[in-house]
Amino acid sequence: DHNIFGIVPLELYIRTRDPKYLELGKKLADRQWEQPTPEGLSGETRFWIDDMYMITILQVAAYRATGDKVYLDRSALEMAAYLDKLQKPNSLFYHGPEFPFFWGRGNGWVAGGMSELLSELPKDHPKRARILDSYGKMMASLLKYQDSDGMWRQLIDHPESYQESSATAMFTFAMITGVKKGWLKDEGYARAARKGWLAVNKFIDRDGNVDKVCVGTGQTNSLDFYLTRPTEKGNPHGQAPVLWCAVALLKK
Repeated sequence: DHNIFGIVPLELYIRTRDPKYLELGKKLADRQWEQPTPEGLSGETRFWIDDMYMITILQVAAYRATGDKVYLDRSALEMAAYLDKLQKPNSLFYHGPEFPFFWGRGNGWVAGGMSELLSELPKDHPKRARILDSYGKMMASLLKYQDSDGMWRQLIDHPESYQESSATAMFTFAMITGVKKGWLKDEGYARAARKGWLAVNKFIDRDGNVDKVCVGTGQTNSLDFYLTRPTEKGNPHGQAPVLWCAVALLKK
């Protein structure tokens, strides 16, 4: 989770071409693979669904900054391994192998990570079809769980759980991206994305603070733990995904 900061200097390098930013960003991206597993995965691999963003986005950012495909291959390998291990028959993801709960923001990290990675993977990449298939199945499942007002919930499949803004923004971002990239062709996805965007905007106050953001959440084998996690206004876990949506909407 600390290394993910590398996306900031890498983006600064893309914009400024100042080599000091590239040096720092690459250092953090390469640190994720200092001690790879026998399968070639990051030594940080722990099979928490959060990692499907925390690991892959940094490698994607390094690829965007350098054009070196080794970073893209790392990200795709990692993503495919997590998909194989964690995606369930309903196409959503448990928080971890031993924690059977479809936590909203955790699944949002997956949706965001796949969206960013698929945006860069070339059509002939050997892992692209696998990842795109899982992305499509996940988006189809999410459609079934979206509330009529556009929101998703803290536990996706528990209608008694509260509506949660960070997950809603992340799923909305993934659908906006998929519609614009042509991965999601059914008109229902564009309608769902629009509903999600309008819904999450209702949780933003006049100062730009996003409300109903679940606080940071570890893994616990307790339904009540997830149902009763407190929310905060202005928590960065919610602020950033809303900005992802805005940027995705502005892109052509």
